[in-house]
Amino acid sequence: MISQRFLVVYSGVLTAVFAFTVLAGFTKNPVTKLDEIDVQRINVREPDGTLRLVISSSARLPGVIVKGKEQPKVDRPQAGMIFFNDEGSENGGLIFGGKRDAHGDVVDSGGSLSFDRYNANQVVQLLGVDDKDNSMAGLAVSDSRENLGGHRRAWVGRTADGSATLALMDALGNKRILLKVPANGEAEMDFLDKDGKVVKVFRGEDGGHSKN
Repeated sequence: MISQRFLVVYSGVLTAVFAFTVLAGFTKNPVTKLDEIDVQRINVREPDGTLRLVISSSARLPGVIVKGKEQPKVDRPQAGMIFFNDEGSENGGLIFGGKRDAHGDVVDSGGSLSFDRYNANQVVQLLGVDDKDNSMAGLAVSDSRENLGGHRRAWVGRTADGSATLALMDALGNKRILLKVPANGEAEMDFLDKDGKVVKVFRGEDGGHSKN
């Protein structure tokens, strides 16, 4: 016959083994493998809870987040991924969208991959847009200072009229040099003053001429 003392010891051993198994399971960070998952949003966080990445549908895409505090969501109809720095502040993302409005016009169609300066606006953006308001594709490089705005300094890409362009701007964002090749192939390079007036034009091999 099993003694009461044996049962007490046996019960104690089982309890200890169970507790060890549970605690070991938490400390080993087990990996769950899935073949498929349907979600509206995924938040990737550091061990201390700092948000580092959001993958989201358009309905659940957050407003701009700065040091963990979300601003009211304004004009962000796209889905995509938002990147965050070590402080939990947004510093770039990959977004994409495309839909028709009540009139049947294509709106918010295209995508953008951008990277921001630390605690500042974006400095590099690769984008392609083709909807009722805009039609362009290219690479934009901008100035940006921490906690301050910035201006676009360079653009290379295709514009709405089908021209391949390279535009260089000054520190205030004023376009100063524009190199373009339109659909008909007649290459041109324009020099502009700070007010946007073209002051010199080079076309092909004509040696360039000034505009008054």
